[in-house]
Amino acid sequence: MTTPADLRLLDYADAIGVTIEYTRLPADRDGIYDHDARRIRLRRGMSARHHRSVLAHELGHAAFGDTPTRFGPVHAKQERRAEEWAALRLIDPDDYRHLEAVHSGHPGAIAVDLDVMRSTVLAFQALLQRLGDTVYVRPRMGSGQWIDRHLIESA
Repeated sequence: MTTPADLRLLDYADAIGVTIEYTRLPADRDGIYDHDARRIRLRRGMSARHHRSVLAHELGHAAFGDTPTRFGPVHAKQERRAEEWAALRLIDPDDYRHLEAVHSGHPGAIAVDLDVMRSTVLAFQALLQRLGDTVYVRPRMGSGQWIDRHLIESA
């Protein structure tokens, strides 16, 4: 079943001129983005939530124009940034807030209910900063420099 999130990802790929191809990949890879060809290759047979998370991750590489590198720190930064990009597009902060309370912050349980992979939830959690009674999504230095913020209600 195709979800609204899936359609948004496919529309984004189309808008930036990236094609998606389903093929056999090495056992350790679920997806590969080739910037020169503007193509994402995905492993056949993934579950819907796995497919959604991998496609969003690879689109994150496309959004940043990432090219493969053997230099460890750059590779790690590219992977983290792509996973964060995916998390911000697949996880609604209000849905996350509700499920965090329901599942006591357990990333695996939250992931199942959000229909994404656990790694996507972990990336989203890494983007959160709690200060006092407020949670900020992807805070930056300076006043008003955040994607979203939510007041924590008292119990």
